[in-house]
Amino acid sequence: MKNVIAFLLVVSISSLVFSQTYQSPYKTSLAKDLTWISIAAGGTALGLHLKMKKEPTTSAELDNLLKANVPNFDRWAVGNYSISANNTSDIPFYTSFALPFALLLDSNANDYSLQILGLYVESLVTTASLYTIASGLTNRYRPLIYNNTVPLNERIEANGRGSFYSGHVAATATATFFAAKVFSDFNPDSPLVPYIWGVSAAIPALVGYYRIVAGKHFLSDVLLGYTLGAAAGILVPELHKINLEGVSLFTASMSTPLGLNYGTLKLCYNF
Repeated sequence: MKNVIAFLLVVSISSLVFSQTYQSPYKTSLAKDLTWISIAAGGTALGLHLKMKKEPTTSAELDNLLKANVPNFDRWAVGNYSISANNTSDIPFYTSFALPFALLLDSNANDYSLQILGLYVESLVTTASLYTIASGLTNRYRPLIYNNTVPLNERIEANGRGSFYSGHVAATATATFFAAKVFSDFNPDSPLVPYIWGVSAAIPALVGYYRIVAGKHFLSDVLLGYTLGAAAGILVPELHKINLEGVSLFTASMSTPLGLNYGTLKLCYNF
């Protein structure tokens, strides 16, 4: 997994350096985008560190779990458990990552494949950072933990505290909405646009359904993952639009009260 992440970062950096911008709706910058990727990658590393520090659930904690402590809108999912639903959710989940590569078949976007790949990696790393930090800082029990028929080793593992929020749904939404966004920006007048958006919205919803049935997440976990994932898939390319009026994204150097210097990325909107 570490090698895959390293490869993606190298590819994204290369694409930001060598990608064209003429006739593309996007403009990339090595300094800005490298800073963005670095911050997001650092956030992901921090989140993974926090997740690794989580302690397994004890028998006493399992005995004290109460369905009544779960909010009403999520309570109906308490105790869900399905291995087949869990496996099924992986099919659209992994398939979704290939959707943006279908843009290579589009004649308008094909010449800017490296630039698009760089933006795609930025979107995924952004989602990974948000998800891992949120999951690392919270300890919400998955619905299946409340089910006494689930094997004990699954109920006590530290990952059982990772219900908030759905990383599967977030990553899927990022991939599908990114594909729809980029296709729409390159082909604003295409009759396929509404259909592509419809399919892009349905795939992460399907993943979310199976994650709930599997007992991995509550509805609120899925809705938040869907929202944040879709936002990353749409906003990353949108913030790189050449003619995005009133919005500016730039790097800056700042200092802490202790005199330590660090780089940051600033987003400004003028109105």
